[in-house]
Order: sequence, then C-alpha cells, then structure tokens
Amino acid sequence: MKNIIKMTLAAAVLGITASCTDLDVDVKSKYTEYPNDPVAIEGKMSDVYYSFRQALGNNYNRVQTFSSDEATGVSFGTDYFDKGENIHPSIHNFMSGDDPANYWTDLASGITKCNKIIEEFKETPKVAAPARLMRAFYHFILMDSYGDVPVLDHLPADNEAVVRSPRKEVAEFIEKEVKECLPDLSDKNDASTYGKPNKWMAEALLVKLYINWGVYTCGDVTKYDVATTKNSKLDECVKYCDDIIGSGLFNLNDTYRKKFMFDNGPQIKDFIYAMPYDKVSAQGLLYGRYRAFRRIDDGDTQGYYGGKMGKSCAGICAMNPEFADLFCLEGDDRNDAVLKGKVFIHDAITGEETDKPYIYKGTQLELTKTITLQEGGLATLNCGATPDGWRQGYRSIKFYPNPNEYSAYNRYQSNDVPIFRFADIILTKAEAIKRGATATNGDTPQSLFNQIRSYVHAPLLNHDPSLQEILDERGREFFDENWRRNDMIRFGTFESEYGFHKHSNPDARFDKTCRILPVPDDILKENTNWEQNPGYNN
Repeated sequence: MKNIIKMTLAAAVLGITASCTDLDVDVKSKYTEYPNDPVAIEGKMSDVYYSFRQALGNNYNRVQTFSSDEATGVSFGTDYFDKGENIHPSIHNFMSGDDPANYWTDLASGITKCNKIIEEFKETPKVAAPARLMRAFYHFILMDSYGDVPVLDHLPADNEAVVRSPRKEVAEFIEKEVKECLPDLSDKNDASTYGKPNKWMAEALLVKLYINWGVYTCGDVTKYDVATTKNSKLDECVKYCDDIIGSGLFNLNDTYRKKFMFDNGPQIKDFIYAMPYDKVSAQGLLYGRYRAFRRIDDGDTQGYYGGKMGKSCAGICAMNPEFADLFCLEGDDRNDAVLKGKVFIHDAITGEETDKPYIYKGTQLELTKTITLQEGGLATLNCGATPDGWRQGYRSIKFYPNPNEYSAYNRYQSNDVPIFRFADIILTKAEAIKRGATATNGDTPQSLFNQIRSYVHAPLLNHDPSLQEILDERGREFFDENWRRNDMIRFGTFESEYGFHKHSNPDARFDKTCRILPVPDDILKENTNWEQNPGYNN
C-alpha cells in the first residue's frame, strides 16, 4: 500500500523536475488542458477525495466509539480530562463546544471542493461524477451525525443565506445524486481506484443509506422505533448488495488481523472503499494512541507492540465490559484483536502474541475487564493517574501500529481504514432479509451470517439468526470501524444501559434527541439564522 503512495509521489517529483527544465513547453500543453487530460484532471480531483481523512483518523472515531457500547473515554485524574470532550460522548451528554464533535467544518470544506470541480466540469458528466459521489458521501456523514443539514448542491453566491433541509430531504438528495452519477463511475477495482470513489463505493453507500432509510426519513429523530417504523427500501438495499456480491471483485480471503495491519492496502479484497493513511504522506490516523496502555517504564522504550516506542500513549479508550463479552466464541480469529488479561509482547511485524510477558514496574501488566473508577470519579470517569488506573478495561489492537514508526512520526500510523467492506454487504443483506426484504439468489440470513463466521473460524449457526444475533455479530466484525453508533440507533439499542450509563451518573442522558449530535458552536456562529438541534442548549 505505502509503496504505491511512494511511487506516486516519486513520479510527481520527477514530473515537476522534467517540466522545470523544459523552458519551451507550450502553456497550452496537455498538462494544463482541462478536461481532456487524465493526469491533470486527477490532480484536481485528488483534492476532493481526502477531506474526511483528519476527522476519520481522530475526532470522528472518538465520538462514534465512545457514544456506542464499544468503549468508554476515561480520564486519569486531570490527565486527559480535556474539559470532558471524551467523557461527554461516553454518557451521551454531547456538548456543542467539544472539539471532537466538530468535524462539520471538514465535511463542509470537502463539499465546497466538490462543488468547484462539479461546476468546472459541468459539461462533462463523466469527469464530474467522482466529485458528485464524494459530495453525496460527505452529505451522508453530515446527515447521519447532525440530522437536518444544508443541501449544498452549488457554490453559494456572496451573502447567500444557507438553510438546513429536513433529514428526509437530505437522504433523498443523496439517493438521487448517487443514482444519477452511477453510470459515469468507473467499475474498476484495483490499485488505480483504491481510496477513490467508483461504482462499488457508490453502491455500498446506497446500501448504507437504504438499510438506515427508516431512521433517516422518520421526521422527528425521537420517533424512530425499531418495531414500528417501516423501511420501504429493503428490497433496493438487497439489489445493490447483490450487484456488489455478483461482481466477483471482492472476497473474504484475507485473515481478519491481516486486513487491518499497517501494511494493508489495495491487496485487501474485503475493502470496497478505504481511507489511505501513511505516516509521512497521508497523516492523521491516531487509533493506536488512544487504545494502547498509558505508559512504558522509564528508560525502557520496549512496548508490548514489540518495538521501540519512545512516546507515551493516551490510553483512554477502555473497552466496555458488555462489549468485551462479545469476544467469547471458540476459535474466533477476532478474539485476537482484543488485548485482555495478562499481556504479552507481540511481534512488531505480524502483530501476533509471543510468549514473552510484558513487564511494567517489575510486574506483568494485566488489563481488567471491569472498569473501576476512583472514589468520587463518576463525574469525570476518573480511573486514577496510577498503574492500576491505566490498566482498566480491555484494549483493541485491531489497527495495529508499527511500533518502530510510532515515535519517529509523532504517533501517526500507516494503517488504511475501511469505510465500506464486503463483509458489511454480506451481513447487511442478511439483516435486510431478516427485516422483510425478498430473499434472492438462494441466500438466507443464516447462510449469509455463516459466511462471516466461516472465514473467521467461529462456530457456525444452526438456526436463523435473530436481529440481536446480527447486531452482536456486527459488533465483533466491525468494532473500531465507526459504524457501531449507527447500528445501535437502527437496532434500537442506543438508549440501552451500557458503560457508565449504569452507574446512576447524574450527567448521563438517555434522551432520544441524542441520536443526533448538537450543531457545533462555530457553525451556529456562522449561520445566525439556524437553531440548535432539539434537546441541546447553547
């Protein structure tokens, strides 16, 4: 994966060098003509592809993870309390001024870049189609997070007032845009399309849109009810699942751990659409920083990742005990992506556990499943700034960082993060049929479910899975991939008691208005004609 990025950069450098030495180049050469030259067009397009990179690698991930049942964002005394920005999503007490919940600006910037490309190439739909798809994707993330958002389908005129559209209309806009640009998108799936919008990314986006259609179109977000709200798009959801499955371009052949390692990339055929990261040229991924044990011994830079780690980790992402209980299936490869109990040093390259104990302060580190707060620590989710506090909660090692790069590149990782996966298409088809879609191609919820169980070597089901079993399987398969909050809202479990909702926390909220986030303060200041989302105070 990273070699491809390096080769591309090298080619770019060589191209610049060559052009600078040729003083007779015509200014109307093929390298400056639009839209006829693919190289020049790609250079312009690349600016629209990666506006979500920084948020996905940090803030967006923290909000999605901590607000779900996956993990709690703890603090260690005053260390990493950070005005409660990790605690607030953990108890659904979202604050409009918290930095992690303000990724609206990143997405709006991406939409503006898309609109500039779309306007420039409006006479050539095939050239503009990838930008239209990215614009729809950015709208999807905005709508899923914040509910009613503007439909930004043009470059606004000076002093034009921007208005928010009802969530249902935004969903319909996304659907229309994706379907209209589908015929003009590439159907290739290889290194040249990796991390870029193509036909398969578009269809996967429609699958996500349709499986959540009842949530997005119910009007008042608090009125969505898993038992009574109808989803009119289930058959269309299956249709696009079938198209992706029938393409033959994707499979589950790679082992679970390998798919998420720091050397992943276009060779992983489970990835339909992924965000490329590189420690040097595509920075932003910090998942390991938040999930690793807080400290290493003074003078000893050997961490349990198996290499030299000269910088400490935040260590605030403590897996909730209820979620940790999902990783109990005998033989399940996904169990090895969770660090629990007594900790051993892992191989720096493969990420596999060795038989060498990881020693901290003279004792083998042991992570506890139960998260125990300090006395009086409920308000700040304070585990204490001590070794006992730092070891609370199991830890994910799914996106395993290269330990030998950790310090040199300011904790940035080179693991690519999948957004749409083939495994998700399979489980979504199972869910859609279970919810009432017409079964196709001889598939049943059980047969589709067991495709996932089979490739991870977990026990197969001998019965039709319940919706709860599908939700649990989604937890095992897609943890750390930013879909758990989305899943829990759709399955009706987002307001259930988990993590520190259980502990009579006076600041914890069970209000269904928390299914969407508050509009960030900075956005409201820019749009004085807007009101804050219901349930939140400015």
